[in-house]
Amino acid sequence: MQPAAPQRPARIAHLSSVHPAHDNRILFKECASLAAAGHETVLIVAHERDEQYHGVRLRAVKPAGGRLGRVTGTAWRVFRAALAERADLYHLHDPELLPWGLLLRLVTRRPVVFDVHEDYVTSLALVPYLPPGVGRVAGPLYRLAERLAVRGLSAVVIAERYYARWLPGAVPVLNYPRRDAFAGIEASIPQGGRQPPRHPRLLYTGNLSADRGALGLAALAAALPEGGALHCLGRCPPGLAAAMRRHCPDPHRLVMEGVGAPLPFEHILEAYGQPWTAGLALFEDTPHSREKEVTKIFEYMAAGLPVVASGFPVWRELVEGNEVGLCVPPGDTQAALAAVARLAADPALAGAMGERGRRLVRERYNWESQAANLLSLYERLLAHRQALRNVHGPS
Repeated sequence: MQPAAPQRPARIAHLSSVHPAHDNRILFKECASLAAAGHETVLIVAHERDEQYHGVRLRAVKPAGGRLGRVTGTAWRVFRAALAERADLYHLHDPELLPWGLLLRLVTRRPVVFDVHEDYVTSLALVPYLPPGVGRVAGPLYRLAERLAVRGLSAVVIAERYYARWLPGAVPVLNYPRRDAFAGIEASIPQGGRQPPRHPRLLYTGNLSADRGALGLAALAAALPEGGALHCLGRCPPGLAAAMRRHCPDPHRLVMEGVGAPLPFEHILEAYGQPWTAGLALFEDTPHSREKEVTKIFEYMAAGLPVVASGFPVWRELVEGNEVGLCVPPGDTQAALAAVARLAADPALAGAMGERGRRLVRERYNWESQAANLLSLYERLLAHRQALRNVHGPS
């Protein structure tokens, strides 16, 4: 179902100096939903060319080289393009755009929204290129700066519920799957469920890193019985891919797509339609992982795949509490192998878990419910601005 058309279509500009132009949350979910609701929607992003996507206009700015260049040069170009758009509302997606967002608010007097994609305090502690200990110091400093900056903005939206602990009043816009994106997969599943693969066939989607269990996944692939395979679909740094290959040199057991470059979501979506024993979310035990509700778990559910996940309390409640998969201790390859063997040996159990996951996404864990939160927020901000214009005159 498409969102209802707004009472007054507005020009909405989404800004990113970091994310790829075809980011799943920004373009395929938020911007596409705004365009479908009748808003004129532009995504200003570091990209090689202007594009159109389902009613969304991508306005490309030239990316600057290096991390420092991104923070300075790219952010400045995004800001200048944002000013030129003369939007009714601006929506930021990167922490380095916060100073520019405050300036946009000051200069344009238009609503500015900050979208918090990550718990940046715990993620900074895991950044591999920072010297030891710097991330742990930088995290709390960033948290203080973020809290001060958002006071000057119009609203904050969060991709994870628990971010509200330090951002009270933020609007949850959670990264649940789009029902329409998975509708074709659901329609293609025959009555009675998919035919299970003859040998364990496992899927991991999304970016790979050490804290996301990359080396553990490779060890699991190496331990699978003859004929088993693990497919990793998502961006993986070449150095990490080489380390994974040292754990599992057999390319038939460990299939990797996306080494050194992101994969289009359409490619991952196509893979979801294939028969799999389970989808994996076997993250290491870090403060950054323990309370996340990672998107891949909900996508596995939407695709009708049983889930094997690390047994963090939040994940256990989601996966085992809803009977959509099995949880194992983080970093325990043998426990993960046993969970996979259990699902492979009991197709009825795996099928029932997959069907429960599909039903829960249809009823509760879907993007459409979150798009409604975002559109409602925009309507309130735009209505407030219009009321001020009626009192003080145009700005």
